Amino acid sequence: MAIRKYAILGALALAGVSLFGLSAKAEDVTLTLWSLDKDTQPAPNLVKEFNAQNNGIKIEYRLIQFDDVVTEAMRAYATGQAPDIIAVDNPEHALFSSRGAFLDLTDMISKSSVIKPDNYFPGPLKSVEWDGKYYGVPKATNTIALYYNKDMFKAKGLDPNNPPQTWDELVEDARKLTDPAKNIYGLAFSAKANEEGTFQFLPWAQMGGGGYEHINADGAVKALEIWKTIIDEKLASPDSLTRGQWDSTGTFNSGNAAMAISGPWELDRMIQEAKFDWGVTLLPVPKEGAERSSAMGDFNWAIFASSKHPAEAFKALEYFASQDDKMFKNFGQLPARSDISIPESGQPLKDAALKVFLEQLKYAKPRGPHPQWPKISKAIQDAIQAALTGQMSPKDALDQAADKIKAVLG
Repeated sequence: MAIRKYAILGALALAGVSLFGLSAKAEDVTLTLWSLDKDTQPAPNLVKEFNAQNNGIKIEYRLIQFDDVVTEAMRAYATGQAPDIIAVDNPEHALFSSRGAFLDLTDMISKSSVIKPDNYFPGPLKSVEWDGKYYGVPKATNTIALYYNKDMFKAKGLDPNNPPQTWDELVEDARKLTDPAKNIYGLAFSAKANEEGTFQFLPWAQMGGGGYEHINADGAVKALEIWKTIIDEKLASPDSLTRGQWDSTGTFNSGNAAMAISGPWELDRMIQEAKFDWGVTLLPVPKEGAERSSAMGDFNWAIFASSKHPAEAFKALEYFASQDDKMFKNFGQLPARSDISIPESGQPLKDAALKVFLEQLKYAKPRGPHPQWPKISKAIQDAIQAALTGQMSPKDALDQAADKIKAVLG
């Protein structure tokens, strides 16, 4: 009996030493996290909250610049200087995953009581997958829909409660709403020769039955033909080819465009700037009943494979995910979660628009995922520019893009 008692005490003592040892080790853990988020955005604030828990894990935050994310992070990984955690734009995730730079989180996620794949919208979740495994966790998400000026609809005899639902209706309404004498274009969107142009066009190609793997599908060609009609007839500003989404949506807010394709990141600015009645509707589809699609933006969390503290880093991601229900209230960003209900803001226009964006998110698809996405996107951007400037027909431009993409895909 005594032997057993001492054996138990000994075991407890060993367990205590072991637990103490783990605790002492945990107290020494310092993680590093890189993100583009500034003081008013999620990452640095989540880090502060996490550190305030005093749970033995501290995170040091570093703000990085958008243009430097891929090159600087890859260089850091190659030289053994990578952070433990990083937030990357979702189309870039596959590049890191495919090169073994990001840690495979599949097993950790399967055991987590906080991060559950079933709770995420399909598009954001797809963006962290590579080769059937999870290499990250969606941080936030966004998409695009059609803003429209209800006052202008009324003034032109259009039903403000019946915005365009199909591509043909969009063009017809844009024709009626365009008023050169008042410097008003029917539509504002971005066809800029960068990722924003791809972000806006790809959903049209997907709704037309295309995609980056078959960008010259008949429906995708039809989509680019409609974009060309809109530009050729001056239903949208020629500046659409050079302006980003922020600037193009600004023309809507100022009353110089009757409709605009943009995202929920504009809601607060629109509430402040737009001095008219406005609404948001789903992106028009090729024809009634056609399959919907939409763009998917925002960033993902990932842990570098070189992290010496993967368990602690994953614990941090679990904490971040546990705060997803505050993402919109505190930072105006949409959580990538379909299981979270966003409370109403008390602003009718904003709340009504949010419902549309959440509906649109159900159809949002990631760009790629593919490790060579920048090359694929560049081919699409070149096609858009060539067609809209009249250098090539939409079909020839997309055929050329398809050849370039085929060479990339191998």
